[in-house]
Amino acid sequence: MRQILSQLVISESTFQRLGPALNSGTSIFMYGPPGNGKTSIARSFGNLVLSQNMYIPYALYLDGQVIKVYDAVSHSLAPDTDANAGPTGNLRANTRRDPRWLKIRRPFIVVGGELTLEGLDLVFDDTTKFYEAPFQVKANGGILLIDDFGRQQVRPRDLLNRWIVPLENRVDYLRLHTGRKVEVPFDVLIIFSTNLPPKDLVDEAFLRRLRHKVEIGDPSFEEYREIFKRVSQDKRIEYNDQGLAYLLQEWYIKRNRKLRASHPRDLCDQIIDIASYLAVPPSMSREMLDRAAKAYFVDI
Repeated sequence: MRQILSQLVISESTFQRLGPALNSGTSIFMYGPPGNGKTSIARSFGNLVLSQNMYIPYALYLDGQVIKVYDAVSHSLAPDTDANAGPTGNLRANTRRDPRWLKIRRPFIVVGGELTLEGLDLVFDDTTKFYEAPFQVKANGGILLIDDFGRQQVRPRDLLNRWIVPLENRVDYLRLHTGRKVEVPFDVLIIFSTNLPPKDLVDEAFLRRLRHKVEIGDPSFEEYREIFKRVSQDKRIEYNDQGLAYLLQEWYIKRNRKLRASHPRDLCDQIIDIASYLAVPPSMSREMLDRAAKAYFVDI
């Protein structure tokens, strides 16, 4: 856990909640103000699963219908160390690998505002005459991230109602155009990430079915300082505590502005843009910080 989250600065209490959540392999509801690293944390989890391999069927054949599971966009093929190895790794002399199975990296699939209820069910292609598996089927064995939850084209409560049975029973039901229902495994870690207030999105019944609820709050002053140091070093801006103290006093404390984990990166980018225009080295001088803050912050 510490290795995959080493690039992020998070509090120890948050870290201790994220570990059991990831290890559970069930569901996580991450919420909190925008810009504090919810998506970055989820993508770090994705980097962990992408380092592991698994086998999936290229397609499923059910009741005379073909459902394509493999998707070149969602799945990354893993190198096969032995061309004669089957899905279980057993060697079969003088036979080639079974092409019905593909060795892939464990999937990490991200969906955002484009997600619709139709995208969670089988999609029949009238031209090719086969079905395309929905996101949650393609994500089996890995992670499905619902990013910016609450900003989809479908109402949040309708989307949540669709997830109630899979989250509780770990199986999902898909419908063929013939009317037959098909039961499929729901072996996926699903992560809901939102910066909207949970009370505006979910009710008690749905929250009960979400195994882990993790709030990703604003960084403390010490955490903000550590983030600024890392970002400035990465972007080759000379860091100094005096400049940061001035920034915090003038642009946060006096203006009652909340700290966000994304601010150091964005402010450093502003400094680089300004310094490039002025043809001077980027620095944390008061003048440079003031110009960067004026260009970045907007009072709402």
